[in-house]
Amino acid sequence: MPGPRQHSRSSPHRTTSRVRSPSPGRTSESQPLPLRTPLPVPAWGRREVWVLGMAEGRRGSRGSRGVPTVSQRDLLYEEALYTVLHRVGHPEPNHVIQASELLQYLQEAFQVPPEEHQQILQRVKELEKPIFCLKATVKQAKGILGKDVSGFSDPYCLLGIEQGTGMPGGSPGARRRQKAVVRHTIPEEQTHHTRVINQTLNPVWEETFILEFNDIANASFHLDMWDLDTVESVRQKLGELTDLHGLRRIFKEARKDKGQDDFLGNVVLRLQDLHCREDQWYPLEPCTETYPDRGQCHLQFQLIHKKQLVSHEVTQHQEGSTSWDASLSPQAATILFLHATQKDISDFHQSMAQWLAYSRLYQSLEFPSSCLLHPITSMEYQWVQGRLKAEQLEELAASFTSLLAYGLSLIRKFRSVFPLSVADSPVRLQSLLRVLVQMCKMKAFRELCPDSAPLPQLVTEALRTGTIEWFHLKQQHHQPMVQGVLEAGKALLNLVQDITGDLHQCQRTWNKIFHNVLKIDFFPLAFLELQWLVAKRVQDHTVAVGSPVSPQMGESLFQLYVSLKELYQLGPDPSDREGVLPLDGFHRWFQPAIPSWLQKTYSVALERVQRAVQMDKLVPLGELTKHSTSAVDLSTCFAQISHTARQLDWPDPEEAFMITVKFVEDTCRLALVYCSLIKARARELSEGQKDQGQAANMLCVVVNDMEQLRLVIGKLPTQLAWEALEQRVGAGLEQGQLQNTLHAQLQSALAGLDHEIRTGVCTLAEQLEAGIAKQIQKLVGVRDSVLPEDAILPLMRFLEAELCYMNTNLVQENFSSLLTLLWTHSLTILVEVAASQRNSPLASNRLKVALQGLYACFHARGCGLPQEALHTATFQALQRDLELQAASTRELIQEYFCSRIQQQAETTSEELGAVTVKASYRASEQKLRVELLSASNLLPLDSNGSSDPFVQLTLEPRHQFPELAPRETQKHKKDLHPLFDETFEFLVPAETCTKDGACLLLTVLDHDTLGADDLEGEAFLPLRAVPGLRGCEEAAEAPQTRLPLTYPTHNGHSILQLLEGRKGDREAQAFVKLRRQRAKQASQHALRAGR
Repeated sequence: MPGPRQHSRSSPHRTTSRVRSPSPGRTSESQPLPLRTPLPVPAWGRREVWVLGMAEGRRGSRGSRGVPTVSQRDLLYEEALYTVLHRVGHPEPNHVIQASELLQYLQEAFQVPPEEHQQILQRVKELEKPIFCLKATVKQAKGILGKDVSGFSDPYCLLGIEQGTGMPGGSPGARRRQKAVVRHTIPEEQTHHTRVINQTLNPVWEETFILEFNDIANASFHLDMWDLDTVESVRQKLGELTDLHGLRRIFKEARKDKGQDDFLGNVVLRLQDLHCREDQWYPLEPCTETYPDRGQCHLQFQLIHKKQLVSHEVTQHQEGSTSWDASLSPQAATILFLHATQKDISDFHQSMAQWLAYSRLYQSLEFPSSCLLHPITSMEYQWVQGRLKAEQLEELAASFTSLLAYGLSLIRKFRSVFPLSVADSPVRLQSLLRVLVQMCKMKAFRELCPDSAPLPQLVTEALRTGTIEWFHLKQQHHQPMVQGVLEAGKALLNLVQDITGDLHQCQRTWNKIFHNVLKIDFFPLAFLELQWLVAKRVQDHTVAVGSPVSPQMGESLFQLYVSLKELYQLGPDPSDREGVLPLDGFHRWFQPAIPSWLQKTYSVALERVQRAVQMDKLVPLGELTKHSTSAVDLSTCFAQISHTARQLDWPDPEEAFMITVKFVEDTCRLALVYCSLIKARARELSEGQKDQGQAANMLCVVVNDMEQLRLVIGKLPTQLAWEALEQRVGAGLEQGQLQNTLHAQLQSALAGLDHEIRTGVCTLAEQLEAGIAKQIQKLVGVRDSVLPEDAILPLMRFLEAELCYMNTNLVQENFSSLLTLLWTHSLTILVEVAASQRNSPLASNRLKVALQGLYACFHARGCGLPQEALHTATFQALQRDLELQAASTRELIQEYFCSRIQQQAETTSEELGAVTVKASYRASEQKLRVELLSASNLLPLDSNGSSDPFVQLTLEPRHQFPELAPRETQKHKKDLHPLFDETFEFLVPAETCTKDGACLLLTVLDHDTLGADDLEGEAFLPLRAVPGLRGCEEAAEAPQTRLPLTYPTHNGHSILQLLEGRKGDREAQAFVKLRRQRAKQASQHALRAGR
């Protein structure tokens, strides 16, 4: 089609684009060749290339290559209008239908004034209409009928366009079925046919035909498929026979004219029902119902008959404040689709035009680089160098070179072009790299740019150059306005911090991108380049500072040292390095500043401690936090010292040890200074205070602050990493040097703190001890009518109030220490008072109840002191004494006999002799039967060297057996081994016999005629052990029991002492008198016998 500017057009010439060959069945020397190569690009196809680039400038003429001039722009506008006016085919679903909307879009895209637009539109309407063509491609068929005796066919197709056969109200398939539609209805010169595919049911043709037509509304496409039938002899056909169906086929062939082809099916379509592009499988329609299923035929259609549009799309997005995503609006897509389809522009040339425009546009406009991947892929898939002219090849090569250079420039400046502050920057950089990778892999790129270096090499060099340029820009940015060493140090610190931050970004983000796409390890490259540049400048600066180092300069150097250490740690491990790095041993540059750093650390911490104590009101921070604000500030100071030590982390082991010693020394010194300051602060706040409780509150807070300080100091080995330091120093220290320095300093500080804490707790305890002593003295003087539980109430209330107060205001460790002191003091007071009230059972009972109450109070159900701390020797002795002092006379007598029974059980020696008895109890008669059998080995108490023994039997205690008189045996003259063999029965209830202390007292006496009888010894038989008691069955024969004789204690029993003190108690005095008499007799006999 001539350009729209032509005012006259030649008459249509209805020739096809195929060379016709004789129809099947005719003899021919040549066969039709399929159209396998793409159609040639029209003359205006060059325009498709540069129109996409119109986004670079919408007005005026440009001298750059490929950019349209004003006249070219007008020609393109007319071409676009012509395309819209002569649109053919059914619209695509996503395309614009109304022509008016497309014309308005073109006017806005090309920025044509309305009047000029109407003039050009009218001029285009007056141009001759185009020649409409249908580009039909017969791809293949499947499942067709087998017409030959072999069961296969030799198919070929006839196709053409029937003019003036519009079928309103129906489709071509509704017409009467007929054979040879194409042969009978379409002129032979307008009929096209494919080649013959021999012996197949699934032929593949892949042939393209150009079919012209005048009126799309009254034109239809026809395709007939035939089986070529050549003349063969019967012998040949019989040789191809395979089954019965083939035999029937031979008979049918015999009735048919020789050389007549068989009809396989047809396809009839209205052109107005076709889209601009169609690609479908169509069923082959039968002419009869004999074989309705005749298979399918695969056909492709294209109705054939650009772009200032990109610039307009960009403008529209800019006005809407949105970035362009390289996608076109429906209007632009519709026009381009129609234009490319009608002009039969190949997919390759469309992709090439898109690439040339988008690659140029990407260099001046921000849009996703991933949009370049589609034309790259399409061009690579269809690349054939010979299909482009030299000028086109040159332009394509120039586009490759230009985009590569532009991409490398972006990579060189990627830190500013793709900042991480923009969320999608990593994605955009990765997309650009992938575009460059795909472009350099293209066959077109390798053929057109053979001298280009490998992309990884180019990118690596761009990254190295860009890193150095970025460093110099940063250095210039931080250049101080005022020249001086201190200002230069601050500028250098900012530069090192920026470099460290950039390396962190390289390590976390950029290195992954470059490695994943190009296998380039960018982080090591950047680190090596930057550390060379940094090392020189830092070393020059430290030399310029010199020594001694002022405090202000020392602080600046410390910050620079910490930042440089962080940068250095980003580098590879020493084991992975090749050679020495410029930053190796950088800490030596800062060695002169170490004394300044240590002094600064201590001075700052001391000032903070003094300020914290001065601001402290000595009030607990809360119910759970019982120390004050200064303790918190002190913990923060120590944490800052530990943080400074960790920041310093001096690499040299021996110097690191000395630095740590200094840190520990300063920390311990600060702890002791704090103790002095906080006590002074408490005295200052307590002066003039009338409320002693307030002073006690402050003292509690002071003790808690010291306890908190002790806990903080105890963490120094962990915070300063002593264990790691010891491993680093290794053999550099003498044996025990670490223990004798660091640990000795720490233990000395902890001992001082413990002393201060104990002193404070003792002061609190002294304030409470007086109150406890006063309350204990009071309960002794309470009226006799008051119960012991009521008498101790004031003491318990006092302790409850004071201990609750202390528990609230002291931390658990100090409260436990206070409880221990108070418990010891309370026991001491109770022992003193109990000794003074020894002869008062009532007072002793009250003291016993008070001891029980104190125990419960100090134990507090496991929340106070543990039981092992309460069960001291003093407590156990006091508890035993009070139990006895508070007991009644009869209880004491009963306890006395319990002790004598225990003494009897523990005695094994028969030094004084022994008695043998049998005892049993008859529950039915409530009788205790005692058989006194004998005595042996008695002491000779008479002057003649012998004795006159007899035994007195008494049931004790007497108050439990008041009606039973003592019994006696017969007296035996001059016999130290008397055989008594006497039986005694006591009528006594079993219940009485089973009580504690109930026993049978066997007193062996030597009868004297003139004076009192002498005591040979005593034996005690516990009644509860007698057979027949406690539910035991009475034995048929009671067992013999041999009881060694014992003497009463010569120095007096403790129970007898208590009973002796009860002067007004007759029962007590009588019992004591009898027992004293026995003891006196025993002592006299012992002296006489030389014992």
